[in-house]
Amino acid sequence: MPKLTAPTQAVQTPTIDTPGGRFRVRLDGPADAPVLVFSNSLGTPLEMWDAQAQHFAQTHRVLRYDTRGHGGSVVSQGPYSLEQLGGDVLALLDALGIAKASFCGISMGGLTGLWLGVHAGGRLNHLVVCNSAAKIGTAEGWQTRAALVRNQGTAAMAELAASAPGRWFTEPFIAAQPARVALAQGWIVGIAPEGYAACCEALAQADLRNAIAAIRVPTLLIAGASDPVTTVVDAKAMQRAIAGARLAEVPASHLSNLEAPAAFDDALAAFLAMGA
Repeated sequence: MPKLTAPTQAVQTPTIDTPGGRFRVRLDGPADAPVLVFSNSLGTPLEMWDAQAQHFAQTHRVLRYDTRGHGGSVVSQGPYSLEQLGGDVLALLDALGIAKASFCGISMGGLTGLWLGVHAGGRLNHLVVCNSAAKIGTAEGWQTRAALVRNQGTAAMAELAASAPGRWFTEPFIAAQPARVALAQGWIVGIAPEGYAACCEALAQADLRNAIAAIRVPTLLIAGASDPVTTVVDAKAMQRAIAGARLAEVPASHLSNLEAPAAFDDALAAFLAMGA
């Protein structure tokens, strides 16, 4: 495998201090437009949403942030919890003076969104949960991965980067878009091992299968037809549990916003246009 390096982060990307630490953020779009928050998956920075930010900044004030332990945000000692990750979002909204926002999260970010829907639904206009589930994987699997990353550090991150394409993208996309796949692999290499491991521990403990029935926020579930990690079956289970939830299936694997941006953006735009 060619040597992978983390992409250089733009020095102009601002940071925001919260009671829980400093977070790297990016704001795009008109200051007076409705706010749309994008939350990244495990092992990726806010740049994973570049295409969506460009598209939705025409109609929204787009807020992206590096999740705790990722990119330029605080790398506090783990383990983290889902409550902590959700609380970080609320702290960012408070710091920016944002009373309500629409929230779109993918994978780990989607699980964060479910927590917000359960515990802070009054802060949300819309909830969009992409390529996620109310419980992702097994506690044992996440704990094993966290221990591996802590023990082996950057070597383990390089191994995760090498195996990521098979989890994140379909084989035709990997063959047709090698540069985009390599960019995504570089994101993993750039993540601090402690931050990655601590987020794995949050996922190990996160189980909202019984809680999400309390969500009353208008909800859209986006699933990748070929996603082996969080499947269409997982999305349908969430749809049954959340009253009025809508489901959109797109032709992609796990990182559907990168693999099928047009279908992803169309589904998201149509849902946001419905109003809260």
